Amino acid sequence: MEGRLLARARARQEKLRDNNRAEADRRRQEVYDRIPEVQRLDSAIRGIMAELVGTQLGRPGRTPGELGEESLALQARRAALLRQNGYAETYLDPIYSCPRCRDTGWADGAICDCLTRLYKQEQTRELAPLLRQGDETFEAFRLDLYSDTGLDGNPSPRVQMSRVLSICRNYARDFGESSFNMLFSGAPGLGKTFLSAAIARVVAEKGYGVAYDTVTGLLSSFEKEKFSLDPDERADAASRVRQLLSCDLLILDDLGTEMLTAFTQSALYSLLDGRLRSGKKTIVSTNLDNDGIAERYGAALASRLEGEYIRVEFQGQDIRKLRKGRS
Repeated sequence: MEGRLLARARARQEKLRDNNRAEADRRRQEVYDRIPEVQRLDSAIRGIMAELVGTQLGRPGRTPGELGEESLALQARRAALLRQNGYAETYLDPIYSCPRCRDTGWADGAICDCLTRLYKQEQTRELAPLLRQGDETFEAFRLDLYSDTGLDGNPSPRVQMSRVLSICRNYARDFGESSFNMLFSGAPGLGKTFLSAAIARVVAEKGYGVAYDTVTGLLSSFEKEKFSLDPDERADAASRVRQLLSCDLLILDDLGTEMLTAFTQSALYSLLDGRLRSGKKTIVSTNLDNDGIAERYGAALASRLEGEYIRVEFQGQDIRKLRKGRS
């Protein structure tokens, strides 16, 4: 897990743990104020536990069996008092958001699922640039903005985009290890970023780690990691690169609009190839067709995109302009 996001996840877990302890303290004080005998019983039970430790260290005293019987009797009396006063017997038990690891983040010698979920939620918070409008949902996607007239016997843009919407909805609903990679292609303003955001919302809500960046932003992080003379900037860039490499779903926007150099071309190939090898899923959007990709990036990257990604064609007129015209 990437350090900066893991630190944020741990901080959130510590806050949960502190809140749970505060609530347990509040409950205990509430019961002690209402039923003072419970406090005396708790004190007696703690005394028995201390005496039991003493006997295990060889100190003279009552036998473990005798101490155990007295402890059970005190606990039974305590439970009865709680019931009689309208409390559950477990009301004074420790409170944990995750009983498996008791809010420590570790279980059975490994990172607990609860901390992994918090980490992925922190990854998802990085989606803010993608979810900038706030209405990027499948339900809000307007098919009526696409023409219902087909040309030369081909399906209309509305029919094609209805298929695209169905593909994206199903992809988000069923996202998992067996999901495929997708290449969104088509002219600007046809909904590629909108549907990418809708997918991101659903996948993130299912607890997966989702990251978004433009190709320009991604390559900037690679360049800073490699060449920056500022240690803090280099560390932040390295952290971002690790996140983009490791997230469950990476949405990479605007392929083909970046300034291309030998270094950035190599970095882009390394990222996409690395995610393929690790089984991580990626959605790439571009205005380029297959020939344009091959011409711009060469055979190696074009082969990766054509062979390992499902191409999803976006059709129609610029719906951003149409939205403005109808607003």
